[in-house]
Amino acid sequence: MESERPATAARPLRIAWLGSSPLDTGGAPGVVTELLEGLAALGHQIDCFFPGAGQLLPERFNTMENLTIVWGASGWRWDRWYSRTKLAAFASGLIARAGGSLRLRREIVRRHRRTPYDLVYQNSTIESLAVPGALVRSVPLVIRPDTHIAGELRWLLAERRLALACQPRRMFLAAVAVMSVRALVQRVRIRRASLVICISRAFREHLVHDYRVVRARTVVVPNPVRLERFAVRARPVGQPATVLVLGRISVRKGVEDVVALAHELLRRGVEARIRVVGGPSLWSDYTPLLSELPRENAEYVGRIRPAEIPDELARSDILLQASKYEPFGLTVAEALAAGVAVVATSEVGAIEDVRRPVVEVVAPGDVAGMASALTHMLARLRADPGALRAGARAEAERLFSTAVVCRQISDALERLVAGSGLDA
Repeated sequence: MESERPATAARPLRIAWLGSSPLDTGGAPGVVTELLEGLAALGHQIDCFFPGAGQLLPERFNTMENLTIVWGASGWRWDRWYSRTKLAAFASGLIARAGGSLRLRREIVRRHRRTPYDLVYQNSTIESLAVPGALVRSVPLVIRPDTHIAGELRWLLAERRLALACQPRRMFLAAVAVMSVRALVQRVRIRRASLVICISRAFREHLVHDYRVVRARTVVVPNPVRLERFAVRARPVGQPATVLVLGRISVRKGVEDVVALAHELLRRGVEARIRVVGGPSLWSDYTPLLSELPRENAEYVGRIRPAEIPDELARSDILLQASKYEPFGLTVAEALAAGVAVVATSEVGAIEDVRRPVVEVVAPGDVAGMASALTHMLARLRADPGALRAGARAEAERLFSTAVVCRQISDALERLVAGSGLDA
């Protein structure tokens, strides 16, 4: 039980942290916030090296004496000549982050010479120019990726007909070229890691297969969710019920399956309405596919602000995650925190340890299976909505609370530094 675990780390560590900067908005920046806050609360001393020019950090960070922020001073901005188109923003953003990372690398070495680090923790990405090569030959490197480019590239190529039907050929070719190089770089860089923290078992299998990651150097720990952002609201099931599809409208998200599902539900006479919320990524835009949604039982509302997501979930009855490749799927964890039941494919990492009946699992691309799973979930929800919503929230608390996740990570880091091995 969580209450039986120590309130602080057995051995507080000095950590050089690399990756994207934190925000109080939920989503990926929110995960960074939770990880840093949770590990700092356990007593670890963390120097954070972010490639940007400085931004408004969560206010509570100001009271954490063992958390230091160092910026790489990248001057990249939106709506400049180099970021006015998606292709330009995609390319210039990579270049700007590289420049900031090189500046940070020198600063990490300088601070390590003054007060040595116990480890370097590289969050979110596999490759980073900010990692000093000489340093990680003597200090353990820990990598905790959110995705891997070999997986992204595999699905970009597999869905090339969809991609080319939705966006300019030059964007597709540019994405393939950049991803091909990055996948090769990642395959080499990830082997420098003493420990790879995988956000799901399915994702670990992809890393082992695609990058030949040594399984003994991995540990599986899910993403955390700030549970306080979400509340479980007592209300009847909608008439019709709302099935929320929340996330990027892009490659490998199963967008074409969502469209087919809407037609299948209409054919079956299921009393449910699909609500698609989200926007495209910089390099993949599948929104043209959504013009084929039947108006009788589906709608696309576009992108919403991160602050609106808790209310969006609170108005929904079921979350659908139709992805064909999804290392975690943060929207699943957030939905459970809001008391929303989930139907997801077996590729969605966040559902791996979620107890039934608050989740239904189907094979990727199985539209008929999705329709049946939604029908079964709706029946359970209408029979006892309070119990199902309370069960969903309980699963989020058990699996994804910041305290639970950060203690698992802390234990793995302490074992690594102590040289006592890892539990995969």
